[in-house]
Amino acid sequence: MTDFKANILAIDDTPANLRLLVGILNEQGYKVRAVPSGKLALAGIRQSIPDLILLDIMMPEMDGYEVCQQLKSDELTRDIPVIFISAINDVLDKVKAFAVGGVDYITKPFQVEEVLARVETHLALRSLQKSLEQKNAQLAKTNEELAITLQQLKATQEELIQSEKMAALGQLIAGIAHEVNTPLGAIRSSAGNISKLLNQTLEELPPLFQSLSPEEVQDFLGLLQRSLQQEISLSTKEERQFRRSLQRRLEELAIDNADIIADRLVIMGVYQEIETFIPLLKKPDSLPIVEIAYQLSELKRGTDTINTATERASKVVFALKTYARYDNSAKMVPANLSEGIETILTLYQNQIKQGIEVIRNYAELPPVLCYPDELNQVWTNLIHNALQAMNYRGTLRIDINQFQQQAMISITDSGKGIPEDIKSKIFEPFFTTKPPGEGSGLGLDIVKKIVEKHSGKIEVESEPGRTKFTVFLLYN
Repeated sequence: MTDFKANILAIDDTPANLRLLVGILNEQGYKVRAVPSGKLALAGIRQSIPDLILLDIMMPEMDGYEVCQQLKSDELTRDIPVIFISAINDVLDKVKAFAVGGVDYITKPFQVEEVLARVETHLALRSLQKSLEQKNAQLAKTNEELAITLQQLKATQEELIQSEKMAALGQLIAGIAHEVNTPLGAIRSSAGNISKLLNQTLEELPPLFQSLSPEEVQDFLGLLQRSLQQEISLSTKEERQFRRSLQRRLEELAIDNADIIADRLVIMGVYQEIETFIPLLKKPDSLPIVEIAYQLSELKRGTDTINTATERASKVVFALKTYARYDNSAKMVPANLSEGIETILTLYQNQIKQGIEVIRNYAELPPVLCYPDELNQVWTNLIHNALQAMNYRGTLRIDINQFQQQAMISITDSGKGIPEDIKSKIFEPFFTTKPPGEGSGLGLDIVKKIVEKHSGKIEVESEPGRTKFTVFLLYN
């Protein structure tokens, strides 16, 4: 508990919530004044200035953001800590709450311990602030204590930034889980097929070699070797064309089961220059022979699938690790721009792969001295906006080039474009064209601030079917 009797103003249009808050705080000795609307609260606040305000966001007539903005514009009330309370648990809503002057955010339904902890913490901070203001003349004597307090606040801020970053990552987690589960499923399926085919083929090989002449054994091994050397991946249409052509050729040679054998050979990648294998294929029992060769070649294809899936899963895990990291050294370090962009593309792969064509044009540039984690937030916002602008259907082009003594990064989408009359407003805080609940209008404002922190600039060009954001970063 704090060492003074605190006055708390609770503003919420839901009577049940007010009753719950009053009950929780009264039990701890706080004086609580409950008001059911923002307008009533603003009208009477000068009569009794509270030490802390609990403010609901979603209220009729005047929402919590507007109430907070008016409080912060009034010299008498600007220093009162405001804790937002809301059932909305969206990252951008939290960002907006902090941007208009809130000091904290509590999500409904309330947890008693959380409400008390946050209220007590901010009352203590408020008490400390008042004490520091009253003892301004003694600042020289308390310099060391202030330095320690500042360091603690800085550490807390870094933890909050990382926490919000993880919350943003939570919005992507379903797609990322899919990107990991898909290769894991391929590995599981391929491993099962390999085990099944291996057991089956080991039983069939001895009788097969006993039934073949030395020349036929060489033809069989040659067929298998040809298949194992194939690296070409055919489309479904190409497979169908080659299968029909090969089937006609086998039928002309009066080879039994021409359709099944053609299907197996095309899958094995053996569909051209088959003259060497015709004697083997003309044998009365050629189908079982081809089936065994097919099964053996499937072992290699299953292994290739496992290798590809493992590489894919490792790439997603690496991207997650890179994005989740937070460098609290506050020092600029040399970084490869394309690696940061590829990290974000990997995290968005599930949203991209269904209907987005990604065109990469990366020039080889020297590393740029920067804050890599913050630039990753720039790429995240620009790529996410581009995908939304295209409704996840279209072309995303990313160019990295050098322009004079600057790195130039362009992200272009094929969406409907930005209307000319709002183009000048898109970097303004809280300006958004998205439907309610999908954005607070802070994304491009954050992007611009990060770019300017790097002594760079960002430009936009837009017309229907083509919108390009270009970031310029200086080589330091």
